[in-house]
Amino acid sequence: MPVPILLVTGFLGAGKTTIVNHLLAHAGGRRIAAVVNDFGAINIDAELIAGASDGVVSLSNGCICCSLEGDLLRTLSSLLRRDPRPEYIVIETSGVADPADIVRNLLDPVILREAPLETVLCVMDAATPPAALDDALMRSQLRVADIVALSKLDLADEGAGARMRDSIRALRVPAVVVDARNGEIPAALLFPANVDRAPAPREPGPKRPAEERFETLSWTSERALSLPRLQQAINRLAPKLARAKGLFETIEQPGRLMVFQFAGGRATLATGEVPVPGVPRARIVFIAELGVLSKAELDGIMEGCVASG
Repeated sequence: MPVPILLVTGFLGAGKTTIVNHLLAHAGGRRIAAVVNDFGAINIDAELIAGASDGVVSLSNGCICCSLEGDLLRTLSSLLRRDPRPEYIVIETSGVADPADIVRNLLDPVILREAPLETVLCVMDAATPPAALDDALMRSQLRVADIVALSKLDLADEGAGARMRDSIRALRVPAVVVDARNGEIPAALLFPANVDRAPAPREPGPKRPAEERFETLSWTSERALSLPRLQQAINRLAPKLARAKGLFETIEQPGRLMVFQFAGGRATLATGEVPVPGVPRARIVFIAELGVLSKAELDGIMEGCVASG
């Protein structure tokens, strides 16, 4: 089973480790493996630590944390061989690293097959002066991001968050911008529903994550989809979406599932596995801000993608 990767980037002191700490301490039953540059900065509550060996700290909630030493791909290969295998991998980059280089490394065919890059999260200190966004490295960190998290809002003045959002928007960064108070980010944006692991049940209405800003809507179909019609539908839905992920069979390529991802305004398709009998031929999960997209509107748009007959 593929293990999705969350890449956490951001400038020095932006608050990346605070977010990684929060993810590990509030894993919600997920087995998360965190790969960090500064091992000593991980400050998990003492009662969570179950043991340490071979440079890996094991937590009692099933998560682990290890230090990035040497080759990233070698570290990932080691994590993927662990038993039990992690369900998610979080990589915290150095504050002086260009994430575009790391993204290229993660596109290694062997790693991509076993651990696909799911989300790039850029952490920004809300108090950063807008002029600082002229820095080439900071712009690179923003431009590869699917999600931008504004940190340290409690330390900034009241209008800092709004000014930073305006500055990011002026750079035409397509990422979704969220507040990250105390390192907390809506889990639905980082770890979307795993439609590639289990059948997505039909839902009568929206399922809301714990955070009040976003809601998750699922759509399934027993019939294959028309790829051109789906592309038109996603173009219509894109302005209202924060994330989307799904598996579906198309009439253009019968007998093979397509893996669909939408994040940061970008949509990607990849060839997946063979369909499983008894499982809906199309399963897609959409995440949008509350009240922006109704289930009726979503169903109406998506039903137009279904192959006739």
